[in-house]
Amino acid sequence: MRVLLVEDDDMIGRSLMQALESAGWSVDWVRDGLLAQSAMSDGGYTCVLLDLGLPKQDGTEVLRRARERGDLTPVLVLTARDGLDDRIQNLDLGADDYVLKPFEFRELLARMRAVIRRRDGSAHSLVGTLALQLDLTTREVLIEGEREALTAREFALLHALLERPGAILSRDQLEHRIYGWGEEVTSNAVDVLIHGMRRKIGPDAIRNVRGLGWRVVPA
Repeated sequence: MRVLLVEDDDMIGRSLMQALESAGWSVDWVRDGLLAQSAMSDGGYTCVLLDLGLPKQDGTEVLRRARERGDLTPVLVLTARDGLDDRIQNLDLGADDYVLKPFEFRELLARMRAVIRRRDGSAHSLVGTLALQLDLTTREVLIEGEREALTAREFALLHALLERPGAILSRDQLEHRIYGWGEEVTSNAVDVLIHGMRRKIGPDAIRNVRGLGWRVVPA
């Protein structure tokens, strides 16, 4: 899955980017508020990790403008600002969580999973249909209750499709959700991923809609 990291501190940014990529995330990293606005406008992110003390535009203003234009992407504020007024202001503006620096990375991952679950309308770690579910904690797929391990990109692809079972996602939409900036994407990358997924979850779980894209059967 794809995350937007908005952090101007080079050491913190590099550390977080490496840790997130090791945990299976595809990461786009920007260092100022204007670039954050542009990246969020492009969309395709599962969540956003947003620092507040940014050059060019403060993180609070980035959040305000995103919510004003109807962007519902989960946003976790990561900041050293521990004042009560800052916490209240950003939560009231639409932040999904407020995490104070320094923090434990394992806790950050848990908080990311929590806001994604809430966005997906689930109180627990399983999302999807009765027949096909994803476990956000273990990053496994459950087929009729049987667990199967997934690669990071398989997980991102299936999560995109299971957010709205039955909805058709185009090749461009899936590539946008799976791959970060600068990652080389071959013309048949999505086809190869889906071919591999079908071997794991069954040939009929992901359906091709000719000329439009792919969908998961919503039964």
